[in-house]
Amino acid sequence: MLMRIYLGLGSNLGDRRSNLFQALELLKERALTITRVSPVVESPALLLENSPADWDRPFLNLALQCETKYKPEIVYGWIKEIEQNLERVSGPCWAPRPIDIDILTWGDNEVSTKTLTIPHAELRKRNFVLTPLIALEPRLRPPGVIDETLLESSQKLLTHIPLWMGIINVTPDSFSDGGRFLDWKTVGPQARGMIDAGAHIIDVGGESTRPGATMLTADKEWSRINTILELLLEARQDYTFGPLISVDTYHVKTARKALELGIDIVNDVGGLCLPEMIELAKTSAVDWIAMHQLSLPANPKVTLPEDVDPYDAVEQWLLKRIDVWDKAGLDLNRIIFDPGIGFGKTARQSLELLSRAGDFRRHGLRVLVGHSRKSFLNLAVGDTVTDRNQATINLSMKLCDQGVDILRVHDVPMNINAYRTRSHTATDRPSNSRQ
Repeated sequence: MLMRIYLGLGSNLGDRRSNLFQALELLKERALTITRVSPVVESPALLLENSPADWDRPFLNLALQCETKYKPEIVYGWIKEIEQNLERVSGPCWAPRPIDIDILTWGDNEVSTKTLTIPHAELRKRNFVLTPLIALEPRLRPPGVIDETLLESSQKLLTHIPLWMGIINVTPDSFSDGGRFLDWKTVGPQARGMIDAGAHIIDVGGESTRPGATMLTADKEWSRINTILELLLEARQDYTFGPLISVDTYHVKTARKALELGIDIVNDVGGLCLPEMIELAKTSAVDWIAMHQLSLPANPKVTLPEDVDPYDAVEQWLLKRIDVWDKAGLDLNRIIFDPGIGFGKTARQSLELLSRAGDFRRHGLRVLVGHSRKSFLNLAVGDTVTDRNQATINLSMKLCDQGVDILRVHDVPMNINAYRTRSHTATDRPSNSRQ
């Protein structure tokens, strides 16, 4: 019988991405079918006190969803051979290593032997394990004494690793960067800068939804982004573990064409409400972002009532949508919720939602927040791009503290650099060695 298992891969020595890729290729040579690969996340090294200074090397980590008919001990043997092939040698606990492969889960089974503990003993305690796993199956409930999903476990951690989504608006009228990225000559360098900085997702949109924007037909929207998506999908092949590609749309026709091209995520700013869009989501194998909104394009005159709690109002909308999606047969592991900052909310309401955005995760969905450079920031800062960029970074760090899964921003390098600087001083101490 085929068993679905999850493996964790990590490297903090030598060419880390190359090490991960080589391990992935060697695993493919075994009787192991890799069905999904998570984004690669970076985490500071876990170090015991008084560890040598040159051990302080950040890890790159990913998770693999696999299927196999072989027993855990056989797979563990393959792993040890692969680690040896990639020059993993025995050494002091927590010393740098070119590759580290762990069995994280084995279906609904528990294993406890001299060499194996499955689920992995540290699975629920490490952000660098949970973030990649949550990107694949957030509602996974590993067996054991603790009965909770991966998403629930992650909410208990003191530190969090988010995924970063970079914004590319192929539009002449977007509020922040309209007219800047209309062809590959300008989009290409922008996308490569995001990828080099560490973006996990690049979100491409062809229709502005800012207040006063002109609505487009699906054909017009597609004419703007078709070539860009094709070239972006081609360009990411130059990268080891390139980013996921997302299309920002509310048109079913556009989403269908983008899926045919091979994109990874549909960012439905319409909220995954249309029956045709729900059916498309059901028959696809990609992730779907559903954003709360009251009108498209955004209309400052159409907002939540001033006398209601904006969090409660958005939460009630979400609960109704979850019920609809569940009854329609959608895999809720593949749905990401966006509370829609600025869409049908006043500036005050947007700020209130931002202060509690991470709380939406309690409903079993990953949460994405798009707060970058939006007009509600004018309540606190000036109207220049510099002012809004700094305010965006400050909010990104606060949203990270709340455990928000995906942060959607314009300036990827600035936000990721700020996060890395802060996270390097906020590492957990290991309680015991890895498997």
